[in-house]
Order: sequence, then C-alpha cells, then structure tokens
Amino acid sequence: MKLKIEEFLALSEKYAVVDVRSPKEFAQAHIPGAHNIALFSNEERAVVGTIYKNSGKESAVLRGLEIVGPKMAGFVKEARKLAVDKKILVHCWRGGMRSGSMAWLFGTIGLEVHILEGGYKAYRTFCREQYVKEYSLIVVGGMTGSGKTDVLKELEKCGEQIIDLEGIAHHKGSAFGAIGQLAQPTTEQFENNLAKEWSKLDFSLPIWIEDESRAVGLVNVPEELYKKIRSTKVFKIDVPKSERIKRLVKEYACFDKESLESAVVRIQKRLGGENKSVAMEALEKNDFATVADITLVYYDKAYNHGLLKRDAETVYELKVEKDNPSDTARKLIDLYNTIV
Repeated sequence: MKLKIEEFLALSEKYAVVDVRSPKEFAQAHIPGAHNIALFSNEERAVVGTIYKNSGKESAVLRGLEIVGPKMAGFVKEARKLAVDKKILVHCWRGGMRSGSMAWLFGTIGLEVHILEGGYKAYRTFCREQYVKEYSLIVVGGMTGSGKTDVLKELEKCGEQIIDLEGIAHHKGSAFGAIGQLAQPTTEQFENNLAKEWSKLDFSLPIWIEDESRAVGLVNVPEELYKKIRSTKVFKIDVPKSERIKRLVKEYACFDKESLESAVVRIQKRLGGENKSVAMEALEKNDFATVADITLVYYDKAYNHGLLKRDAETVYELKVEKDNPSDTARKLIDLYNTIV
C-alpha cells in the first residue's frame, strides 16, 4: 500500500522505516531513524544505471535481477528482525521500482508493507515546506559567551518550546564551535533532523530559538526559517564581558591547545596580526582569559554589525549582571509577556 508522506511519518513512530537506496545515498542523508537495506551497493547501482542509459530498461532490470537474486534471503532476514506486528515501511528515491521490488519480496514472507508515495524525494519536499507555515518565533540573541544555548534549555524546563539549532548541528557557531562536538551531519541530514524536531512542536504556541547566522559550522539553516529568524522579534541578553569571558574559559580551556590554536588561526585575518600573536602567546601560558578577551573583540563587532541590519523596533534588550541561565530564562519569559 502506498502512503502519503504525512501518513508514512505518522506510522514511522511505531514501525521501522527501511530505506532501500544505496549506502552512498543513505550516508548523504536519510529519514531520521531509518534502516538501510540497500537493494544495490554503490557499485551495483552505478552498473545498473549505466546499462539503463545505454541499453534501456529491460536490460537494466535483467541485470538488476541477477545482482539481487543471491541477496534476497539476507534482505528477508533483516526485514523480519525490524518488523513490528509483521508491519514495515519502505521507501526508495522516488517510490518506484526499488521500493516496489523490496515491498514485493517482504510481502512474500507475510509482512504488511507500506511504501512512501514519491519516495525520499517527497520527504525532502515535505521538510522544506515546514517552515512556510504560520508560527510564532521568539529569537534569543546576545553576544558570544552569553550562554544562549543554556538559556534555551532553561526555557524548556520552564515549559516553553525550543529549537536548539546548534545542538542539532553539532556546532556552537563560531570558529571554536566544532571543538568537543560530534562530527557535523551533512546540510541535508541537518535539515532532516531539524524537521523531525520541528514536527513535535505545537504551532499554536511560541517557539524559542537562538539567533544564528545562515551557516552553523558547515551546515546551513533552511532559507525560510532563516528569513523568519532575521525578521522576527529578538530578545538580546546583555551580559557583561567579564562574565562572558569566564564562560568561554570554562567551556574551552579543557580542550587541547592544538584545537584552540587552529581556531585562532581560522580568524587571524579578522583579529589582525598583532592580536593573533598575543592570543597565541597567551595560549602558551595557559592564559585563556586573554585569548577569550581578544577573540571577543572580533565576535562582538560581528554580532553588533548583524544586529544593526535588523529593524530596531524588533530588538528588545535584557540586561543581566550575572551569567545565570535559569534566572535569565525567567526574566525573558516575563519580558516577552509584557510585550505580547
């Protein structure tokens, strides 16, 4: 049975999703939580594709059958392990021959199989469409070291809805942002993972999100969402620089110096030669506060430049004396409630 994307994803909360695309396609990006039972290996897919192009569909299908035949028993064993209540979900790229063939095979052993109509391509369209819906976004801003991510987590503890872009991206946004993080997903996988978190939201309620650049490390925020972030209300947390330096030292001084030096080198043109040299010398002396102080000169300037591009009437400032995410979160909620 073929299902529309909404029905397919609803069932995926209970039943396993089998992605029958090649390992290369799956590694590039996939539906979060999906299992890869590839009909063809990367090399086999290339061979069948070449035959299809040069000799036509019939020849390609025959070659495909020759390749798949010896692997069918293995496919069935994997499917049996994944099936819940003898039900399983299957998709390929377009919802065509690959998923249809695997669905037939799984059906021969008594499984109830549901195919995603339009395949993974339909899923990608669905993901992009999520950010054009009506929703209320509240942006948490502030200069580097303001603890915005921790404030978001405290907002969540207070019962607010949040989206942690940096957490999903495995990156904190700056030149130092990859240090201590898991490897970043591809932009496509980031979009898929974000869409899954997005689908859990109640759009009748506001959504808190951090003020981000278009790029978070090596991945990009979806265009429609980024436009919304840049045009909606932003609540800027104004934390004293001394407090921000303390936070940065606490977050990064525990990592190896080589990683920190590499990060400084990545922004050396923006820091200037003299500042870069002073920062490197400070690193050697374990003077992490000086390193943070120097790098904040650049990051503060960059943040203020971006803030000036916003409509001043959409920017609300919250001054705090201490880096206390829990207290700041409560004050942000109070400030927001006075405005709306």
